[in-house]
Amino acid sequence: MAKKLQITLKRSVIGRPEDQRATVKTLGLRKIRQTVVHEDNPAIRGMINKVSHLVTVEEI
Repeated sequence: MAKKLQITLKRSVIGRPEDQRATVKTLGLRKIRQTVVHEDNPAIRGMINKVSHLVTVEEI
């Protein structure tokens, strides 16, 4: 069974570069403390690495 990742936005995107804002939006996050679940794959991992200072990740 494929692993899933629970991604939570912990910091605001205000004042962040546009590419980081777009990455957070693509992950499906809009508000602080909002959580989404995604399949664990290289594309999602790359997005998480780009905004790792703004999000927390847990494997479920």
